Amino acid sequence: MAYIQKYPFYRHLRADASKHIQQFKKGRRVRSGRGLTFWFSPTGTSLSEIPMDDRNLPFLLKGLSADYQDLTVQGSIVWRVSEAEKLGDRIDFTIDHATGQVVGQPIDQINDFLGSLARRYIAAYLKSKGVRDLLETGVEPLQTALEEGFHADTSTPEMGVEIVGVGVDNLLASSELSRALQTPTFESVQQAADEATFSRRALAVEKERAIAENELSTEIELATQKKKLIAREDENARSKAEALAASMKINADAEANRIRTIDQAKADMEKERMEIYAGLPPQVSLAMAAQEFAGKLQRIDNVTFTPDMLSSVIGQFQNMLKADKPARPAPAAKPTQAASSTPRVKSTKSKKPAGKVPASRDSRDR
Repeated sequence: MAYIQKYPFYRHLRADASKHIQQFKKGRRVRSGRGLTFWFSPTGTSLSEIPMDDRNLPFLLKGLSADYQDLTVQGSIVWRVSEAEKLGDRIDFTIDHATGQVVGQPIDQINDFLGSLARRYIAAYLKSKGVRDLLETGVEPLQTALEEGFHADTSTPEMGVEIVGVGVDNLLASSELSRALQTPTFESVQQAADEATFSRRALAVEKERAIAENELSTEIELATQKKKLIAREDENARSKAEALAASMKINADAEANRIRTIDQAKADMEKERMEIYAGLPPQVSLAMAAQEFAGKLQRIDNVTFTPDMLSSVIGQFQNMLKADKPARPAPAAKPTQAASSTPRVKSTKSKKPAGKVPASRDSRDR
């Protein structure tokens, strides 16, 4: 914006260095340049201010692809004034004498013109390809096509405008089209994920099966070892029982032999004793029997002698005296009692019949 100071009959204008000022007086250009400062009379003077700095034009344009799908292109165009006088002849940049403000909207006219050119070039590029190819190739081919279109266009240099740069930020499809285009990719990705999941589950099942088989093999091996252990224990128990039975048999045989030997010795001894007793006189046998019988008695209260017994004892005593060599009894032999010659001894405690002689000899128990 130009700075204008008001004075009586005259005014003073001061412009920035980025502004191109033109002064027209009576239909003729009297001044033209950047950053001018001068006095002028408002009567019969026309002023214009043209910006010489770079301007950025963002755009959001829509177009149809070869398969009639809506696409949106987002980007920006950077332009500047190359020839101010030529642009001033095409576009009105007149400013107010009092305020220094631009009267019209010249920048909007230039932006509309450049936007229409960009829409034309973008539509031509989108119409040449299908939507899938456009989205797969991206924004770089579109940007190149847009730059080539502006470079080949002659209308902008004729206006005095120069295109500094073109940038395409994004190429978008509609939300429905985007979802439709994403579906195959999503399905393929989901299928790959499902396959990965199935593979992982199959691998897990395989590992579980291997673990179960290993556990089963371990259990089978343990059962086999346990069976062998039981068989070994049975064999050991059988061997131990057989050894114990053999030992008991040996002990029983030894005990039987011992008992047999003892019984045989006793039988032989008894036989010898019987042989000895067989050669003894009856008197000696009777005496020995009485001695053995007396040794087995604990106590004798009364002894009864009958006349028969006395006569028999006296007769035997006389026979012994008559004998030249009386028989000698064996000291350790066990006598055999003779029922006919053994004196009858009757043990009583309270009665004392006539002819009985009390005895005071005590004997031990059998």
